[in-house]
Amino acid sequence: MTVYRQQIAGVTYEFQGLVDLLAKASPRRSGDELAGCAAHSDAERAAAQWALADVPLSAFLTEAIVPYDTDEVTRLIIDSHDADACAPVAHLTVGGFRDHLLTVAAQPDPAPALRALAPGLTPEMVAAVSKIMRNQDLIAVSRAATVTSAFRTTIGLPGRLSTRLQPNHPLDDPHGVAAAVLDGLLMGCGDAVVGINPASDSPRAVGDLLRLLDDIRQRFSIPVQSCVLTHITTTIDLVAQGAPVDLVFQSVAGTEGANRGFGVDLALLREGNEAARALRRGTVGENVMYLETGQGSALSSGTHLGAGGRPVDQQTLEARAYAVARELDPLLVNTVVGFIGPEYLYDGKQIIRAGLEDQFCGKLLGLPMGVDVCYTNHAEADQDDMDTLLTLLGVAGTAFVITVPGADDVMLGYQSLSFHDALYAREVMGLRPSPEFEEWLRAQGLADDSGRILPVDMAASPLRALGGAL
Repeated sequence: MTVYRQQIAGVTYEFQGLVDLLAKASPRRSGDELAGCAAHSDAERAAAQWALADVPLSAFLTEAIVPYDTDEVTRLIIDSHDADACAPVAHLTVGGFRDHLLTVAAQPDPAPALRALAPGLTPEMVAAVSKIMRNQDLIAVSRAATVTSAFRTTIGLPGRLSTRLQPNHPLDDPHGVAAAVLDGLLMGCGDAVVGINPASDSPRAVGDLLRLLDDIRQRFSIPVQSCVLTHITTTIDLVAQGAPVDLVFQSVAGTEGANRGFGVDLALLREGNEAARALRRGTVGENVMYLETGQGSALSSGTHLGAGGRPVDQQTLEARAYAVARELDPLLVNTVVGFIGPEYLYDGKQIIRAGLEDQFCGKLLGLPMGVDVCYTNHAEADQDDMDTLLTLLGVAGTAFVITVPGADDVMLGYQSLSFHDALYAREVMGLRPSPEFEEWLRAQGLADDSGRILPVDMAASPLRALGGAL
């Protein structure tokens, strides 16, 4: 284990290995303080960032953050590393890598170079460089990295902002779900996925919701994909029973232990991916996985310890979750950035920074990355903070955001974005829905030729049937 040292104003700070250095270099957040790995002062944090900037990228291939022998996520990261793709930056330090990324991002067409680089980067490399970048650096590089995926719609194209339409209902009532779907469609939402968090995880209830969403899709010929966010084992069983499964959902994390806490491992995730792909329900692509992550998930399950038994900072572990996601070639990945609570991201400033970090790390690793711009009611945050993060993410080229009726998820009990918020983001930044969905909106008289949502006379709209019983 390498001991890293940095002197500031006559004081020498020591960091015991990469685990300690990465943690101390992280911007302040409550989760790292809870774990006991955060810097004790701004001076120590600055010293750690200075020392981290001088660390060679190659160090992350030789000094494991989480031990190789005991963690299958680490084995995935190391065994799948593409040395040829890494070659353009392999000689650089973390600081040199930051300069390289900003130089590439300033070029006229940076996306191909960043796309080619992605297989050569490890999560620890991108987590490290994010820690020494300002918010504007994270935004500039995120915007430059274009990552696309497709099923019935194409996600992640430049100039597009897709949305998950989240019609949750505390009783899984079909009328309530249908009303929320109608509300979202009228405001141009749903092109990433129409995705329900079910109140019940019973296979019968999940199957009923899948059939409800599929009926709506087919009845109105809507080019969208649906998903009921149940455990992957339930979805695999429903596939075998012939249920209309489009996407397979699962929460994933950055350590083997944390994934075990979710009831999954890499083999099970691959099984779910293969099961849904075999159905061949997509029309413009075959990406079938929908994966959610969130800073603090490993810490919340006590599975956040790394080399030497030291706690690993939550942002580095979050980036490691993206290695799991990358293995599955997903349609959608999103971080539920403020959902776990203020114990992990205390206030609006920490939530905003985490959202930008996650967006940057995910896209740099080659993922179609979105963000659930959200917070719990006991966090020191409000909707103004969410407006700020949404706007920054729109500039950064996020693939999609999550939208719920009135920005208030009455089933999960947290605050997110509303359908109106998506309209705001598209309007002020000149963004449009995915092309397949936009064509459908125009055909229904819901949008004009520029993609702008139009007022609709519901008496003359074919969607009026959604207002009644299904």
